[in-house]
Amino acid sequence: MKTYEQIYQSLQEKKGQFVTGQELSKQLGLSRTAVWKAVKNLEHQGLAIEAVKNRGYRLCSGDLLLPERIAHELGIAVSLNDKSLSTQLDAKKGLNAAVQTPHLYLAPQQGRAKGRFERPFFTAKQGGIYMSLLLKPQQSFAQTKPYTLMVAASIVKAISRLTAIETEIKWVNDIYLEGKKVGGILTEAIASVETGLITDIVIGVGLNFAVKSFPKELSAKAASLFTAEEPDITRNQLITEIWRLFFNTPEKELLKVYKEKSLVLNKEITFKENNTVYTGTAYDITDRGELLVQLENGQKKTLTSGEISLSSW
Repeated sequence: MKTYEQIYQSLQEKKGQFVTGQELSKQLGLSRTAVWKAVKNLEHQGLAIEAVKNRGYRLCSGDLLLPERIAHELGIAVSLNDKSLSTQLDAKKGLNAAVQTPHLYLAPQQGRAKGRFERPFFTAKQGGIYMSLLLKPQQSFAQTKPYTLMVAASIVKAISRLTAIETEIKWVNDIYLEGKKVGGILTEAIASVETGLITDIVIGVGLNFAVKSFPKELSAKAASLFTAEEPDITRNQLITEIWRLFFNTPEKELLKVYKEKSLVLNKEITFKENNTVYTGTAYDITDRGELLVQLENGQKKTLTSGEISLSSW
C-alpha cells in the first residue's frame, strides 16, 4: 500500500480528531517529512485536511479509493486507473490480457465517459464513483443473467442499507433520487461467432456520491447522494457493499428489489416506436428486464430497450 494511502487510512479511522505527525510517523514507520509529503499528496487529490501546529492533522472532508482494501473485502481483483478515460475502456483492455475475473476497474474520474448509445456524460473531478466489472460468463444469450437489473437493485439496496437514503430505478438502467438522476448503468456483452456464447460482460456504473456542484445545464435534472452534508460513509464502503450484494444475493431477490424500487411501474409513460409516440401504463417488468405496457386503447406492448418518459414529468 502506498504511503499516502496509509496516511489516509490512519486519518480516516480517527476522522474529526487530530493525529500528530509524530504519532503517524511512529505508527507507520515513516519520517516526518514522508508524512508531510503524503498529506500534501492527499490534498492534491481533493481531500480537505486541517493542519495545526502541535496538534497534527485532521481529515475534514473527502475520501480516497483503496483498491487493495476493496479487493480484500470482495475476494476479487480490483484495479485503479488515476488517468482513466473510461472504466469501460479499461475493462475492455483486459479482455485479451488473461486477467483474473471477476475484475473490478475503478477510476476517481473519467476523461471520456460514455453511456448508452455512445452518449457522453458528465463526470465530476471529485466525489464520483466510476467503475466497471468484467465477467466471463461463457453462456448462451438465453442463459445470461439480467445483469443490469441485478446491479441496479444492488445499488439501491446498498445505498439504503448504508445511508438510509431511498433511491429508485427508472427503467431500465438509471438510479434516481427525488426526481433527479444520481447514477446510471451500462452493460455491454461480447459474443463469439464460432460458439454463439456470450464470452465477456462489462458492467459500467457511474454514481454521484458526494458531488458538490453540476454544470448549469444539468443542475435541474442531476443530483448527488450527498451534496452539502459530509458523507458518513466512504466510497470504498459503498462500492464494496454494492458488489457484495451483487455476488451474494439470489437473482430472484434482486429482481424483486428492482420491481419494488421501480420508478415507472403503475405509472403513465410515453415512448417512441417507429417514429410513433405512444402513451400507456407500465404494469410489469419481466425477469429479463422487458417493460410491459398497456396502451390507452387497451393494446399491450413489450419494450426490450429504448427511452421512456414519465408523463407527469
